[in-house]
Amino acid sequence: MRAARLIRMALLVQSSPGLTADALARELDVSRRTVIRDAQALQEAGVPIRSERGRAGGYHLAPGHRTRLTTLHPTEAETLYLSGLPAALRDLGLSDAADTARLKLSATLLPSLRAAAESSVRRFHLDAPAWFREPSAPELLPELARAVWADRTVRLDYARPGRDGAPSRTVTRLLEPYGLVLKAGVWYVVGRIPAERPGGDGGDRGDGGDGAWRTYRVDRVTALASASASAPGAGERFVRDPSFDLAAHWQAHASGFARALLRTTVTVRLTGRGLRRLPAVADPAGVAVALASASATAPDAAGRVTLDLPVESEDVAFGQLTGLGADVEVLAPAGLRARFREHARALAAVYGAEPEDRR
Repeated sequence: MRAARLIRMALLVQSSPGLTADALARELDVSRRTVIRDAQALQEAGVPIRSERGRAGGYHLAPGHRTRLTTLHPTEAETLYLSGLPAALRDLGLSDAADTARLKLSATLLPSLRAAAESSVRRFHLDAPAWFREPSAPELLPELARAVWADRTVRLDYARPGRDGAPSRTVTRLLEPYGLVLKAGVWYVVGRIPAERPGGDGGDRGDGGDGAWRTYRVDRVTALASASASAPGAGERFVRDPSFDLAAHWQAHASGFARALLRTTVTVRLTGRGLRRLPAVADPAGVAVALASASATAPDAAGRVTLDLPVESEDVAFGQLTGLGADVEVLAPAGLRARFREHARALAAVYGAEPEDRR
């Protein structure tokens, strides 16, 4: 394990000269003292690594020195071939580039490693979208991906779902797109609201002030301007915050973002069977909130439990809860209850007579 860490440390210093002991400690998940000991071990092994003080200090290799530690282990080659997501690369318009890169990599591998790498793709496959959902790439995703790669500010129109059954409304945002995330077959863009420029158009800042981080579903972006005279600010390069970590940001904010999507609350009364089936039809984040808030609520005389269930909208709630049939009764809001009443009447009209009587 230490040998692998020493190799990684040498490669980190080679690829990023000037890394401090603290920075290397974070990358290697060890203490600062361990980094100092490992640097000494590398020196004793003949690797000319040195620590320099001052503003341009940190760890460096001797000028012109290149480590000879880049030969791939079979397991490393297998893992590298597994790192691609074919569907995601296709959505981003990068499948051809990925195929070319794999061919180049394969050509540089020893025959034994080439066989090991190719065998991994026959044994493992990642299918990112959820079940029963046909994946489709948002039309504007490739253009948005180009803006992410180039650190270009975009102006986007976003269809925001309405509250309490209200129709969606379109808002316009000026955004510095930092990254794209694929979650359960749905693409999201993570970005920052840019600082307002003196005398300039900072865009509609309804999602927060300067520097606010925001996440948007890409399939709800209805228009995108990455460079246009009619879209002030779009197309301009922004200075990326070097400390931003997309994976860490997503992990820290994903649960909050999921809860933020649940903008409406419906009150329902569920049978025991309906309560057991609820997680299969409703949003998991909403179900978790509802069950936590109702943990002390005892069933009524008929064994039914009343919950306040957060949902994305009344339309979404109708589509989800109809799957529970008579095991759920919607109590509020009144408009959604009326919608279920009409649905029940329509079903009664369909099933109130035998099939032969309806010919």
